[in-house]
Amino acid sequence: MPIEIITERLLLRMWKSSDRDPYAALNADPVVMRFFPGLQSREGSDRDIDRWGAEINERGWSNWAAETRATGQFIGFIGLSIPRRSLSFMPCVELGYRLAQEHWGKGYATEGAKAAVRVGFEQLGFEEIVSFTPVINIPSRRVMERVGMTNANEDFNYPNPALTEGSELKRHCLYRISRERWLRIKAA
Repeated sequence: MPIEIITERLLLRMWKSSDRDPYAALNADPVVMRFFPGLQSREGSDRDIDRWGAEINERGWSNWAAETRATGQFIGFIGLSIPRRSLSFMPCVELGYRLAQEHWGKGYATEGAKAAVRVGFEQLGFEEIVSFTPVINIPSRRVMERVGMTNANEDFNYPNPALTEGSELKRHCLYRISRERWLRIKAA
């Protein structure tokens, strides 16, 4: 059964066909995509939505479409996924988020990420959730820290052929949070 997450200001939900245009626009924004190897095509954006929608239907969770509860406006995605590339710390569940830039600085990423982590630990029973980003992506790292994740000090070169040696986007940092740490934070 698909999981929906309701927070004070957000709804994390199943993807709708009306999300396709704004999600493609978000992925075509050079400011939003500055920590990625390049802009994402409409076809790539549609593939994301199709894959994540299928995963939500199959297992109840994935990267959810995020909308504001006050307006119902689509703002991006927040969720949990299994990375598609082979990484040295797999198997793992990854926390991810990407919001349209007009929704930055409002605390939405942190609010939604905390809710996704809560569901991961308290409803889905995960023992650990990770997140990673280029070392230079300070805004994303701050979200991870506000969620309660800690830097694992296990930096790695992200295995994407579009990221050549010397690219400032190749070196990634890994953040982790255990179920035990989450429960301690929640109890405090």
